[in-house]
Amino acid sequence: MKRMSRVLMVSAVSVALTVSGTTAVVANTAERPRAAAVAPVAADLSRGPLVSVEHLRTLTAREVAAELAGDKAGAWDASAVRYGLDTFRIVYRTVDPHGRPTTASGLLALPRSGERRLRTVSFTHGTELFKGGVASVSTSVWDQAPALTYASAGFATVLPDYLGLGLGSGPHPWMDVPSETTAALDMLRASRAVAAAKGRELRREVLVTGFSQGASAALGLARSLQEGADGWFRLRAVAPISGAYAFRDAELPALLAGQTEPKASVIYTALILVAFNRLHHLYDTPTQVFRAPYDQTIEGLLDGIHTGQEVEAGTPDSIDALLTPRGRAMLAHPTGRLAAALRIADGVCTDWTPRAPIRLYYADGDEQAVTANTARCQAALRARGVHAPPIGLGAPDYGGSRHLGSQQAGTAAVVRWFRSLR
Repeated sequence: MKRMSRVLMVSAVSVALTVSGTTAVVANTAERPRAAAVAPVAADLSRGPLVSVEHLRTLTAREVAAELAGDKAGAWDASAVRYGLDTFRIVYRTVDPHGRPTTASGLLALPRSGERRLRTVSFTHGTELFKGGVASVSTSVWDQAPALTYASAGFATVLPDYLGLGLGSGPHPWMDVPSETTAALDMLRASRAVAAAKGRELRREVLVTGFSQGASAALGLARSLQEGADGWFRLRAVAPISGAYAFRDAELPALLAGQTEPKASVIYTALILVAFNRLHHLYDTPTQVFRAPYDQTIEGLLDGIHTGQEVEAGTPDSIDALLTPRGRAMLAHPTGRLAAALRIADGVCTDWTPRAPIRLYYADGDEQAVTANTARCQAALRARGVHAPPIGLGAPDYGGSRHLGSQQAGTAAVVRWFRSLR
């Protein structure tokens, strides 16, 4: 959410999506249910090559600090700013949720520090409803701030857009950790090539972080790096912020019980049904799970082309007005394909044992990602002997939202932690 009156990571203004050059995009074909628990991670020379790269901006350290301080919804911490930076929009080859070739985009920010070998941060963003609401195409401070913060502190900073956002084709597979992982890993590979062309080198050890939806994506990428999915990059540390890591047992019950911000609850609920249905076939027709008139409109609204304002205006103010009894029952008691898909999403905390340093950042009273998510993730890791301290950020406020405030406060805290690691 950009502001309290807005939901999720919706752009505060509509961003015109312009594509320059001759970027080739492979269209997705009809989806079919997946049986695999993880997306392909085997070495594949077709994954990660550049399709296009475009230099976007050069900023001095003073300009970075001024931009961070000038966000009208709330100034960002600029205390770590040391250097100017350059940003680049990258389009690269990757795979879709079924392992088929496609393309995705992302933002690379390189510090003007004079260092040839750069420490690397991967940042995975929170939920965006609109294709233009990501750092590679948006000019809003909110979308740019993580890149500006980490790069101006001296890190090469890599921000994947995920599939279907930015210049990516097709609908975005929301909360699909396997495809978030492959998109993030392949963005690292593409960024390494861009850095090399600029006479820079991305060091092997990757510092991984992400916010909200991107918190789960960050853990997925960290797991992949630890398991040796890439021949060059390795995991150094991971610091997710305000994630919904226990979607089945913490987030869904909170949404259905009205314990989260009402409009956010409606849109998250619609997203999980629509996005998961595209991959896992949860229902035959929208009428089975959505009440009229939303059964006729909701899938079209969540296509990435409609802005956040349009989605907000086109959805009801309560879950009861959105869901049929069958739709509510499906979410209240997940079974079959939905239960299997949720196990994959929640597996970022339950099915691996991190060997790198890990911290879990959260905001008190988060009105979107309830804090029980972090508690359950920390307990699952502790049960396997992993020290994963939950780091409270207090009750930060960004435009009236503690959830969004946790990205601000979390980014400031994580950059301090990453700078301390050697």
